[in-house]
Amino acid sequence: MSKVSIVKCSNYEIDVTRQAVRESLANLGGISSFISPEETVLLKVNLLMKRRPEKVTTTHPAIVQAVAELVIEAGGKPIIGDSPGGYHFYNKTTLEAVYETCGMKDAAEKSGAELNYNTDIVDVTYPEGKITKSIKTIKPVIEVDKIISIPKIKTHMMTVYSGAVKNMFGIIPGRFKAECHLRFDNTADFSDFLIDIYNFSKPVLTIMDAVIGMEGYGPTNGSPKKLGFILSSPNAFELDAAAATMIDLKPLDVPTIRKSIERGLFDGNIDSIDIVGEDLMKIQVKDFKKPTLKVAFNLYSIFIPKPILKRINRFIKPKPWFNRHKCKGCRMCEKSCPAMAIQFVNGLPAVDISKCIRCFCCHELCNFDAVNIKRPWFLKKLLG
Repeated sequence: MSKVSIVKCSNYEIDVTRQAVRESLANLGGISSFISPEETVLLKVNLLMKRRPEKVTTTHPAIVQAVAELVIEAGGKPIIGDSPGGYHFYNKTTLEAVYETCGMKDAAEKSGAELNYNTDIVDVTYPEGKITKSIKTIKPVIEVDKIISIPKIKTHMMTVYSGAVKNMFGIIPGRFKAECHLRFDNTADFSDFLIDIYNFSKPVLTIMDAVIGMEGYGPTNGSPKKLGFILSSPNAFELDAAAATMIDLKPLDVPTIRKSIERGLFDGNIDSIDIVGEDLMKIQVKDFKKPTLKVAFNLYSIFIPKPILKRINRFIKPKPWFNRHKCKGCRMCEKSCPAMAIQFVNGLPAVDISKCIRCFCCHELCNFDAVNIKRPWFLKKLLG
């Protein structure tokens, strides 16, 4: 059993953030318990798309700066990196734009960290995987000595919650993420895939940005929610269970946590987690808006046989809906749809529901909030 550290962090002012990150890691034995002198360390941040920090879609640069400074203090060499989502190629031009907009360039300059511009892609065999035996990854993952994961706490339309385990999906190069969604087109298999990726990459430490999270229809088009905490642990499964509990989600509501229990990676008992710092039950956020309908789908899918489930899902599952007034015609939704279910007709997007796999990449990667999730009227009436 590992420790999960939870400390208060009221805002992103750098002095406040530095103190909170240092205190959080002190509860785990300090940064030197994880990083040795001369080791290169990938700081795997969440850079889902090119958005400013105040949009709360990406890891805040103040936390990245504070972590990088501690790695340098321990004698390590931090490298900030991620592979943004979307159809675009994983290239230097894209990375430069994302680093600049998301504040990572500033964090690197102020801390002394490097920014990753190695855009090589490698296929690595992974015989230990449950659902995949090979993983296509960005090259820095296999070149560095250690990885520290720095996720953002958010809701997610496919996986309900996006946190420590889900953050490592970012090591899959941008355009290949769509292939993974198509290959693992149901939530259960995709969650097993996420766990395989996490176990393959083996971050020695996870430090979660839970100062301001995203609630509602995350991971890009939800709403900011002030939480005021930083969580850290060497065990992402226990950290996710604690973080989900903090935002009033039951562990079994989250597919990746449920799968981690099935695979013996977490016992499913919140009381068995060694939490240091804040009292988890006293800081629960009861009004955190979850993707309620998605939680309901995950629950009913446990009990309904797969052949029957496949047939009724056609009618009961939520669907993407395009706001014609907000759509700018950038075609990002069309280009990033793994199932190629979206086409532009008369200059506007249209979805072929028979092809849609409900990964909601279109919703996730729309930079204009033009893709909403339409729920069946009877479930909307039932669930509110």
